[in-house]
Amino acid sequence: MEKKYPLPPFTEETAKQKIQGAEDAWNSKDPQKVSMAYSIDSEWRNRSQFINGRDEIKAFLEGKWDEELEYKLKKEYWAHSDYRIAVRFEYEYRTKEGNWFRAYGNENWEFDENGLMKKRFASINDVAIKESERKL
Repeated sequence: MEKKYPLPPFTEETAKQKIQGAEDAWNSKDPQKVSMAYSIDSEWRNRSQFINGRDEIKAFLEGKWDEELEYKLKKEYWAHSDYRIAVRFEYEYRTKEGNWFRAYGNENWEFDENGLMKKRFASINDVAIKESERKL
């Protein structure tokens, strides 16, 4: 059975470890690596998109990082319970046309007993920025 450590039930310390692991994985921009943190039947809401299962997650991430160049993400602990973690995040990226954006959002995560994320609900807003305004 696949396991993704740390496993629930989470403490504040292990929730923060899980968040840092997610941040590191997403900053790798490796869709295969990132998709392996999710259960086979994981459910996502990402903005207005509904994505189901690892194959769809991987395809979504491939498209995302083909469009969002120089992607850099920072996640921040917000709250947790035994099997759930809430995070605040921001990331920056450049489009192929050379326009820069910073995205702000919140995510609610739910994990199975093996530490795989089975639900991810993300609310995200993009703000156009100048390259000189980059923080990440």
